Amino acid sequence: MSSSRTPTEPVTAPAAAPSRVHAVATVLRRRLPFTTGALIAIIVAGIATGTLWDAASDRTWFGHIGYGLPALADGWWWTPVTGSFLALTPIFYLPVLLSFAVFVGSAEWRLGTGRTAAICGFGQLAGVLGAALTLLAFRDTGWSWAHSLATHVDAGFSAGALACAAAVSATLRSPWRLRLRAGLWVYVGVSFLFLGGLADLEHLWAVAIALPLSRRLAGGHHVGPPGRVRAGRREWRLFAATGLALIAVAELVLWLFPADSPLGTTGGEDTGWGIAVNIAFVALLANGLRSGRRVAWWGAVTLAAINVLAGAVAVFGFAFGQESTAEMALTMTGSVLWAAELALLVLTRWAFRAPLRRGFGVTAGIGGADAAVARDLLRRHGGSTLSWMATWPDNAHFRTPDGQSVLAYRRHAGVAVGLGDPIGPAGSPASVVRAFAAACEHAGVVPCLFSVTRPVAEAAAQLGWSRVQIAEDTLVDLEGLELRGRKWQNVRSALNRAAKEGMSYRHVVLADEPWGVRSQVRAICDEWVGDKGMPEMGFTLGGMEEALDPATRVGLAVDADGSVHGVTSWLPVHGPGGEVHGWTLDLMRRRSDGFRPAMEFLIGAGVLAFQAEGMRFVSLSGAPLARSGSDTEAAPVERLLDVLSRELEPVYGFRSLHSFKAKFNPRHEPMYLAYRDEGDLPRIGMALTRAYLPDTNLRTLVKLATTHA
Repeated sequence: MSSSRTPTEPVTAPAAAPSRVHAVATVLRRRLPFTTGALIAIIVAGIATGTLWDAASDRTWFGHIGYGLPALADGWWWTPVTGSFLALTPIFYLPVLLSFAVFVGSAEWRLGTGRTAAICGFGQLAGVLGAALTLLAFRDTGWSWAHSLATHVDAGFSAGALACAAAVSATLRSPWRLRLRAGLWVYVGVSFLFLGGLADLEHLWAVAIALPLSRRLAGGHHVGPPGRVRAGRREWRLFAATGLALIAVAELVLWLFPADSPLGTTGGEDTGWGIAVNIAFVALLANGLRSGRRVAWWGAVTLAAINVLAGAVAVFGFAFGQESTAEMALTMTGSVLWAAELALLVLTRWAFRAPLRRGFGVTAGIGGADAAVARDLLRRHGGSTLSWMATWPDNAHFRTPDGQSVLAYRRHAGVAVGLGDPIGPAGSPASVVRAFAAACEHAGVVPCLFSVTRPVAEAAAQLGWSRVQIAEDTLVDLEGLELRGRKWQNVRSALNRAAKEGMSYRHVVLADEPWGVRSQVRAICDEWVGDKGMPEMGFTLGGMEEALDPATRVGLAVDADGSVHGVTSWLPVHGPGGEVHGWTLDLMRRRSDGFRPAMEFLIGAGVLAFQAEGMRFVSLSGAPLARSGSDTEAAPVERLLDVLSRELEPVYGFRSLHSFKAKFNPRHEPMYLAYRDEGDLPRIGMALTRAYLPDTNLRTLVKLATTHA
């Protein structure tokens, strides 16, 4: 393939790569000098000693370089330093380098270079010396594991890296702080019990010392109050499910690769089919525990109790010569973890009360309201610009125990997506969000709030939730509005052109219009969907059926012959006293061969009509994933949404719609997605996709993406 280029065209692409490399190098030099330097030193040491391609443990000099009880007993005090920059075998260099880059790099980024270097060195020394002292104390006691391991020599910086990870945990907000700490304990505990190598013992010591001191190690960079971190219902469910899955994986690894654990040599006679069935059953139970299902809790408790009992039987059988050492070791090693899992399940049984039925129970407050109740509360207390959408038929409704507040939601992919602000008395959003979150957790689903205003997002933040801006509400204030000046020129031109071409604006209730008018509107909507060649979106985007609601106003662009050229629909916005004080634009459709500036004409004429009625404002609604301007300091989630918006632009034109609404000179109010934490975002993304495109399968979505790419 060839291409042509004029002599005057600048060639800038080749310069982009060096500039990016220079930028990355600058960041590494300024922000991560210790991590970068140590990684380079490890690689250089591997090349210089040849251990990048040959095992260090096979070299005659390794006993003088690697660390362990033999080296320290011989007085080679320098080995904790020299051995840290090597790896036992070439394959071990990959985990050593990756763990160091991730854990130490994260610590240096958050805590600074000097503090991180000190923590890394402290953790490495604590792991090496702690392991050596443990083996020194137990090698002559008859414990075969300690006696054998006391002759081993190790290498690598992994203990220091794990100490840095422990320190980083103090800088994380809840619940990530608790999750990282639990993950570290589980990793070092399981690897020590099931694998029992020298490195596993060093890791256990490093984490056992660094984690309780993590707040002090982090210094002024720590987050949250001192003391124990409290886990909620959701975290206990996650821990129980993860623990169950880890036990199954550990048993599979030991079946494939027997090891010398502290309880003996592990290795069993189970068949592959038996292991596969066990993993499948455990996976089923773990998924139920994650959702808080009571039946899964009973199943997991039963399974754990059986395994603990099997451990007791193995000890009894070994004592009377009925069990081999390997069988007893494998059973006992697993029984220790099963006992911990059983204790966790029993102590947190209150977190597993969700029924097996895949729905919200009325007793939880969800499912106890309908559109009529939402409509009544809206007319009594008022709502936001999107609140009327709560009355649409595809929504379910959460109702607070006092019956005074309602929150519409859609449920997809195990997520309850709250739609807009709660409807209820002033000052109630915080209590409604709290009750909604509690009901969702009881039912085993993920809660989130979509397209909420700033006050509701701030109320969710009081619960420890996060938020991200996903759209902007575009509001036009009607008091004193005049379509004068250059900024209104496009709208005035559309109104003037409509008058010249005999186009009139009709402000109607579509349900009261003759069948001929309604059929024309339906034909326009069907044509729009057909010409776009893509599924019609729902959720916060209404269609023909929603426009037929008698409470909805519809604007029609009609020519002298009575033909409809375009249609808009407007949803009522109720004020604090329940009266309608504004309207929200919803449906926007025009004939492909009709009056070209139909939308400018319809919206402009509608604005003037509502102004004449004494309305305070109109909302042109918010285009999903679109906002004005860009934020160079945007959070990673916001940057991801910006990328998604650009990718979807050829398909749905969200940004183009946002730019079109700028013709009406609106003011902007942010609209947010509120969620518990980043771990929920993948499922929330799936749920939002299903909410907007409920009848679209994966094949259609892939086809759309490839067609418009």
